Parts: sequence; C-alpha cells; structure tokens
Amino acid sequence: MKPRFLRSARYRGFSYQQQLRRMVFWTGAVLVAASAILFAKGSSAAIEVFRGITAEHPWLALIICPAGLATCLWLTLRVFPGAQGSGIPQTIAAIQDPAITTESSVLSLRVAIGKVMITMLGLACGAAVGREGPSVQVGAALMHNLGNVLRLPQHDLRRALILAGGAAGVAGAFNTPLAGIVFAIEELSRSFEERTSGRVFSTVILAGIVSMAVLGNYTYFGHTDAVLNLANGWLPVILCGTVGGLLGGLFARILITFGRGLPGAVGVWIKAHPVAFAALCGLALAGLGVISGGATYGTGYDETRALLAGKETSAVWGLLKMGASIISYISGIPGGIFAPSLAVGAGVGHALTGWMPGVPAGAAIILGMVAYFTGAVQAPITAVVIVMEMTDNQSMTIPLMACALIAFKVSKQLCPTPLYKAMAEAFIKREAPKR
Repeated sequence: MKPRFLRSARYRGFSYQQQLRRMVFWTGAVLVAASAILFAKGSSAAIEVFRGITAEHPWLALIICPAGLATCLWLTLRVFPGAQGSGIPQTIAAIQDPAITTESSVLSLRVAIGKVMITMLGLACGAAVGREGPSVQVGAALMHNLGNVLRLPQHDLRRALILAGGAAGVAGAFNTPLAGIVFAIEELSRSFEERTSGRVFSTVILAGIVSMAVLGNYTYFGHTDAVLNLANGWLPVILCGTVGGLLGGLFARILITFGRGLPGAVGVWIKAHPVAFAALCGLALAGLGVISGGATYGTGYDETRALLAGKETSAVWGLLKMGASIISYISGIPGGIFAPSLAVGAGVGHALTGWMPGVPAGAAIILGMVAYFTGAVQAPITAVVIVMEMTDNQSMTIPLMACALIAFKVSKQLCPTPLYKAMAEAFIKREAPKR
C-alpha cells in the first residue's frame, strides 16, 4: 500500500507515477546533453588529429581516407549493425513503428556507443560528416533505455521518450534549444501532440541549460550583423532560394537513390562488395581534399565560421564540399549531414555574392545556409530557426523565411519525398522481413 502522502498527493497532481515520469525525462535530458558535449569534444579532437597528419603531408590522405572509410564500414556491418548513416531515419522509424524498438537493436546502448566511436573514427580519417544526426540517435537511445530500466509501460510515453531524446540531441549538439523543439515537431514526429509536448519542451530546455552551463552561452557560428534592405533584398532571396533548393534537392535525390540501391551491374557490385566500395569512396574523398587544399574534410564548421567572419575562399568550395558530403554518406559509414549541409550552403551563398552587387556577403551566406539545408531535408522552419540561433541574427527573419519557402518548393520538384522520410521508410521496409 502506498504511503498516505502519496495517496493524497495524487489528487493534487503529484502522484508517484507522475513524479517518476518527470524524473525520467529530466535525468535523460542531463545524460543526453552530457553525451552531446563529450561527442562534440571528441569529434573536434578527431578532426585535429587528421589535420595534424595531413598538414605537412597532404598526399597521406590518399592512404588514410580509403583505409579509414573501409575500416569504419567493416566495424559498422560486423560489430555495430544499425549504426550506419545519419541516425535520424532510424529514430523516425522507431517513433513511427513501435516494433522497431522491441525487435531491432537500433536504439540499443551498444549501437549508440558504436555510433559515437565510428563517427569520430570517420572524422579522424577525413570523412565529411556531422555529429548532429548521430546525436539524435544517441539521445533517443539513452532516453529509450532509461524508460526500459524503469519499466515505463505506456506506448505513448515510450514514444515521447524517443522524441524528446532526439530533440535534446539537436539542442545539445548545436546549443540551439528552440531548434531542437522545432525539429521534433517538424521532422521527427511531423505533428504536435499535446500529451507529449510538455515533456519534449522540458527535456530540450534542460538539455540546453546543461550545455550552456558547461560550454557557456555561445552561438555555434558566432555572431553576424548582416541585414538586407527592401531595395536590394529580393534578389538574394530569390537567387539563393532557387540555387540552394536545386542543389539541396539534387543532394537528397542522390542519397535516396544510393540508399535504395543503384540498378544494374554497378548496384549489384556495390551490394556484394560494400567495404571495397567504401574504400573507393575514401579515395574519391581524398582526391577532393587534395584539390581543395584540405578544405573539404570534416564537418565544415571552421570553414563556415571563417566565411561568416569575412574570410575569402574559392568560389567552387561549396560544390566540392557537397561532393565530399555525398561521397562520405553513400559510403555507408555513420555520420550526419547537418553541419556539412550548412557548410555547403555557406559556400554556395558566398559564391553567389558575385552575382549580387551591393548585397552584404554575410547576408548571402546565411541565406545560402538556409536554402541548401531546406532543399536537402525539406524542413524549412527548422532551417530558419537553427540558422538564426547559430548566427545570433534575428534581423534576417523575414528574408530567411522567404528564402526557405522558395528552396522548399524548388527542392520538391527534384525530390518529392523528403530525405529523412524516404530513408525511414526504407529502414522500416528492410526490418519488416526480420520479424
């Protein structure tokens, strides 16, 4: 029999079960934020290792990249199956199909650990991947397993745990709490549910507080004061929105095509020799790195931050970075596309400044970031919010929203099905025969 105070507290809205659920979400938020911080520091160290090796001997990348990507994929297939790719499609699949969480290891702690380790190994070998997508899967896995330990029974509650964990992963990785909430609504669940919204909000907010307590109240890409006036604002919005939407839609279409498998003999060979294909991808990745002077390796964070600070770069860097991101992803290794996509968009926006006299370079760059990211994942609200939070710039809100809308419409023409949705559906389809 429960103590008297618990029985009476029930009528005041503070039942034992309610308190337990709150503690699960709050504890999970702290764990997700801590894992995202450690992941970020480990990823930065991994990138520095690769840069240190190739700084004086850039041709070593022709050996390190193929061997590294092949090793990453072998570990993924043989030791950590379920850790491949971004991690966001797996999380969406787990939210949509309850059987995924009970009959698949995709949200196991073992896969989460493997995801982190192999993503960092890939970055140490020059892969152009991000850690934000993997942080979503890791966050969802931590929350899901916390619910299992405490044996929380309700299906809706377990779904809310996965949703909150994924959103907290975005918030902790980028230090963008609002973007985490929007991402949960727009991309992970594609709906807003009153029963789970409070839990998701509180989890993301607490994860953001932990991140700021450890790392400080920083903005991911620093601060930019770039603005557009009404006289010349329409041209960059239309141009960046159209070009970014086209390139982002093309990027998504290529990834979906490879995810479904190429037709003919080439597709058969890739399926039969995935590790050898990963090595070939590594060789192509190294080739792009040598051509770009090493600027296409890694997440693209440093290059994007430098562009926003006014540093010049090659007009084709954005396209080269796009190629490196595609190659890294289709190799099959773990790693996300968030940060690389923002870097590609920054490069595209910078390249377009030559076509827009009088337009501030900073404005074109953040418009390009929003446009390409929207084109790639078709989540325009998330794109606008995440770039605003990352650059600490609210004065560009209306131009960014207009640019995202144009990019979304353009991307739809090339890629009717959103990238993460298509990948989640493919994952559910692959898992179905195993049941």
